Amino acid sequence: MKINLPIIKAAPLVALASTFSSCNQPETGNESKPNVVIIFLDDAGWSDFQPFAETRYPTPNVRQLAEEGKVFHNFYVPQAVCSASRAALLTGCYPERTGLFGAHAPRQRGLDPRYATLGELLQQAGYTTGFFGKWHIGDHPDTRPPERGFDESAGIMYSNDMWAAHPQRPEYWGQWPLQYWENGQITIDSVTADHQVYFSTWFTEKSVDFINRHSGNPFFLYVPHPQPHVPLFVSDKFAGKSGTGLYGDVIMELDWSVGEIMRALRDNGVEDNTIVIFTSDNGPWLAYGNHAGSTPYRGEKGTSFDGGIRSPLIIKYPPHIEAGTLSHNAFFSIDFLPTLCSLAGAPVPDYEIDGKNVWDLITGKEGAENPHEYYGFTMSDRFEGVIRADGKWKLHLPHPYRDPVTGGKDGIPGIYGQGRIDTALFDMVHDPYEKVNVIDEYPEIARQLIRFAEEHQRKFFQ
Repeated sequence: MKINLPIIKAAPLVALASTFSSCNQPETGNESKPNVVIIFLDDAGWSDFQPFAETRYPTPNVRQLAEEGKVFHNFYVPQAVCSASRAALLTGCYPERTGLFGAHAPRQRGLDPRYATLGELLQQAGYTTGFFGKWHIGDHPDTRPPERGFDESAGIMYSNDMWAAHPQRPEYWGQWPLQYWENGQITIDSVTADHQVYFSTWFTEKSVDFINRHSGNPFFLYVPHPQPHVPLFVSDKFAGKSGTGLYGDVIMELDWSVGEIMRALRDNGVEDNTIVIFTSDNGPWLAYGNHAGSTPYRGEKGTSFDGGIRSPLIIKYPPHIEAGTLSHNAFFSIDFLPTLCSLAGAPVPDYEIDGKNVWDLITGKEGAENPHEYYGFTMSDRFEGVIRADGKWKLHLPHPYRDPVTGGKDGIPGIYGQGRIDTALFDMVHDPYEKVNVIDEYPEIARQLIRFAEEHQRKFFQ
């Protein structure tokens, strides 16, 4: 069976209402509103941390987080690129709905303010909100953090490699200095390597300070670390500590950051009333060789294979998530916004969003089913396929993809080749590495997913 659906660009945005509607509080008892902490890494590989793999360096704090929470093996982002993934997390919408694809350049407007962010929605529910790290969904006055739902903020507005020291296009990226912002003001006009070595430390310290000052009221802390996206930087306290090279040092420092944030929650007595989410925006950038993470899955950042769109995920929330558990339930990052709004008693947008409340899946409630039929995934503005909502089957539409031919070294990228996949069906239970196309062996499953793909294309692509 060979089906070729047309690959067509997304239709322009339509005007959307800016009002919000309330969402019901789930059956979580009468305790106070839960705090929310999202630690969102940049280009971290599936196998970079224990317990997802037995690493050559220790990551005790992430391992402890897993022992105290739940590990999810089938968590996905809808597009394996920085801006698209971040916007999906914060809006509950596919990139094809918001129009925010790929990774935007400095000074681009980014996410249209008509689309509410999780920060804005939680603010309306009485939360104090903080962002510390890499933003990358808008670099205009009305699309930076202070105007998009964050009471306190510090960090960079785009990727840390978008500067004059870029290894491939220094003339282009050097047009704009990499600026460091705090609460809407530029405090470092041109970031240098001497600044970047402190980023992981600064964002951790600001996160701890934020918790210390706001633990008496509900808070939302969003920590999108710029690392381990290239160029890699690590502070003196972790330089050489892993014994495996710079990438291992960087991961150990990020693990330390997780430990500091968790310690602050414990010290302030709010650990049991805080939802902690630890994940990555997409998979590793394999072309950077020894400066990239690792994944057992096919593909990498910038592809729609699971090496790109499947991310490690740990969630801890002691009253409702059993410690030390593992889930194979599939869901996407777009589901976090409606799920967290429900837990916080926060409003949800009055326009249609794509995510759904998957709290019963997350907690493992008996008989829980994913409220979606399928999830779509894209690369740039190209629709590339669907995953059935139970995570068991994945359909690729015909599309090209990049494939590293040679790996890079020490911050210099390798060389890419160009591959292409035809219409392909993969059994993700028995073949999670997407090696064997079984579209001819399972025609009924193929027809079902093709129908989902046609439905998605009619809805978003014209």
